[in-house]
Amino acid sequence: MSEAIARDLMARRFRSYLPVVIDLETGGFNANGDALLEIAAVTLTMDPDGNLLPDATYSYHVRPFEGANIEQAALDFTGINLDDPLRQQVALDEQQALGEIFRPIRKALKAHGCTRAILVGHNAAFDHGFLNAAANRCDIKRNPFHPFSSFDTASLAGLVYGQTVLARACRAAGIEFDNKEAHSARYDTERTAELFCSMVNRYKDLGGWQLAQREQDMDSPG
Repeated sequence: MSEAIARDLMARRFRSYLPVVIDLETGGFNANGDALLEIAAVTLTMDPDGNLLPDATYSYHVRPFEGANIEQAALDFTGINLDDPLRQQVALDEQQALGEIFRPIRKALKAHGCTRAILVGHNAAFDHGFLNAAANRCDIKRNPFHPFSSFDTASLAGLVYGQTVLARACRAAGIEFDNKEAHSARYDTERTAELFCSMVNRYKDLGGWQLAQREQDMDSPG
């Protein structure tokens, strides 16, 4: 019974969209020409009280597509070593990496009664652009994400905490943040997921969503 309640709450909370947190590490800022080097996703779930929670994490190293540009400044910033033997051993090509990311997201959509995923990211337009470009290169027809809508935690954190940098926003929310671990797709995605959930739940605790729901119910015909 409690699972059914949580499923119904999630399906209604974001208009049948399932938020999925995404972070990418790349070889530059040009989504159409620069390499995708790491991708991570955190699916979210909801408890019977309507609290949003991180669920599962998926993270992969990605081999640059043929002809991709990689700026040394980007590698210096992220700390990614393309010559690391372990990375070379485990890295997937874009087609494989997106397949591994999208598969559990589609399962999560079905489990939560949602129709489509909506990307959550810190400076979401950047990650969304690279994700769409990679999906187009791989000719993926069933991209589970909405093609252009997203939730940007940088904007939301600016509103809630007056902070737009991920590390500072997390600390303002009481979330531990290790700068030494930052700029790994997995680490940044998990911290972003915690930050997004904390802001959504804080709004719920203040009565914001419930008030909006009551107003919608009053405006509905019949």
